[in-house]
Amino acid sequence: MSPPPFEPRRRVVLLGLALAAGAARAADWPTRPIRWTVAYPPGGISDEVSRAIAERLAATLGVPVLVDHRPGAGGALAMEQLARAAPDGHQLCFSAISPLTLAPGLGRVGYDPERDIAPVIAVMLTPVLVLGTPALAAASFRDALALARTRPGRLRWATSGLGTTGHTVFEQVRRSSGADIVHVPYKGGGQQLTDALGGQFELLSSNVAAAQLGYIRAGRLKPLAVGAPARLDVLPAVPTLAELGFEAANRVSLFGVFAPGATPTALVERLNLAIARVLALPAIRQRLLAVDNLPAGGSAADFRRQIAAELRANQALFAPR
Repeated sequence: MSPPPFEPRRRVVLLGLALAAGAARAADWPTRPIRWTVAYPPGGISDEVSRAIAERLAATLGVPVLVDHRPGAGGALAMEQLARAAPDGHQLCFSAISPLTLAPGLGRVGYDPERDIAPVIAVMLTPVLVLGTPALAAASFRDALALARTRPGRLRWATSGLGTTGHTVFEQVRRSSGADIVHVPYKGGGQQLTDALGGQFELLSSNVAAAQLGYIRAGRLKPLAVGAPARLDVLPAVPTLAELGFEAANRVSLFGVFAPGATPTALVERLNLAIARVLALPAIRQRLLAVDNLPAGGSAADFRRQIAAELRANQALFAPR
């Protein structure tokens, strides 16, 4: 059947109406408190930074920004909730990008990572530490791998969850080294760190944060390697994973803010601008730099491209071999 006459014009009119509605919604935002979901449990760098941003954002916008932790499945549970939320800018999520670039490759998730989630702004790049606990009888990363080869299945490596950057680091090291190491996934970094101090496993990968650095200085955790472009100023003697021969495992965690996928472009841009102003505050930048986290920022389009590139890089990692 032939399309009705003037169909292209009708589509242009509808598109114009949709853009106008989105612009109007952006101009009115915010009209009520904003729900700020954090994809991880309290404790750790994600909690510390996201709360600081939420507090400053509330002061800037003049409405409450209510922090709500929704941990689980490496951040996928928070993304599922966000995907179902109204696309009006009143529910946002602070998360690493791994629920969009890793979790979908590990199993079914309740959202389409490209259609149902709108990247708003990149917040920070966080190095990943590989640490030894009091249970580890090895002095270095190479010694730990040698121990794993002599005692297959006896060494345990904890991460903050399946589909997280720490899980990626573990998987890349395990595959490249051939060492038989057991993965112990947690639901976030808080309990993982508590159990690490108690020697419940031998190794862990964890984002750099003040608490971890404090335990390293106190001698309760042993820094073995770091995922970062270069050695950290706070840990100059600790080699990067690339230096140790694990280039593919030399990952950092990219964190950012997300909105529901159907959020109008004009509103996403308004959100991006508001959060960018907060990220530019000296107090926020200093909080990040103090623990070797790198402030990010940029446009929503930039952030979307970063996520797409990471997704392509990860597609083969967890594929059946």
